[in-house]
Amino acid sequence: MATLKLFFSFLMVTVHLISSMAANRHMLMGNQMIDSNWYDAHATFYGDMSGGDTMQGACGYGDLFKQGYGLQTTALSTALFNNGLTCGACFEIKCFNDPQWCYPKAGSILVTATNFCPPNYSKPDGNWCNPPLKHFDLSKPMFTKLAYYKAGIIPVKYRRVLCYKKGGVQFQIKGNPYWTLVLLYNVGGAGDVKDVKIKGSSTGSWLQMSRNWGVNWQTGTKLVGQGLSFQVTTSEGKMIVFDNVVPANWQFNQVFDGKKNF
Repeated sequence: MATLKLFFSFLMVTVHLISSMAANRHMLMGNQMIDSNWYDAHATFYGDMSGGDTMQGACGYGDLFKQGYGLQTTALSTALFNNGLTCGACFEIKCFNDPQWCYPKAGSILVTATNFCPPNYSKPDGNWCNPPLKHFDLSKPMFTKLAYYKAGIIPVKYRRVLCYKKGGVQFQIKGNPYWTLVLLYNVGGAGDVKDVKIKGSSTGSWLQMSRNWGVNWQTGTKLVGQGLSFQVTTSEGKMIVFDNVVPANWQFNQVFDGKKNF
């Protein structure tokens, strides 16, 4: 009997360890890093707790609530924005070495780059978005998860992490009959898109798109009346083909679900 009890105790401990390992793997998978190194920067906030001032912006997104980003967003300084190439990238940020303002045990926040914090060259001192400074202009709800809002500006550590988005990549078709502009959002993985190709049901081959601004990609090929497919590549080099995402009867300003993600 004692041997049997010992066996069941060993079995329960083993099951607990396996469950713990699985949970730990899940936590690690949910916060995978593109770069494990932490880098120095500063952070401020803009707008109020409603986040209304964070909508739209230099990356080309629209209503961030409708597009799934909510308030978990940031504007980037020139040094990080990279002329819009970093739009859609995700960052882990934590308040660092400022005991007066950092919340004790605040942990870190995860945000998506959706806007640009412009430099002010007429004010070379005290403008945190001037190059070469690395700076995050957070939504106020995100800033106040790290520090007291009265701090105004805080030192932070940051690193790039993979983006985890619910659902598929979204494609919004804009433009006119002679010029098609496609807004891509809800992009997972690296988050920032480096290449997009488009194919109409009558074109027969992939057409290279060029980045117009932010996350908007364009082509001058007439595609009205054709079903559309996309080939999207993120900055980490991962490519996904979204076949027949858009039906032939599409209209401008409609949004289509790619049903797959990175």
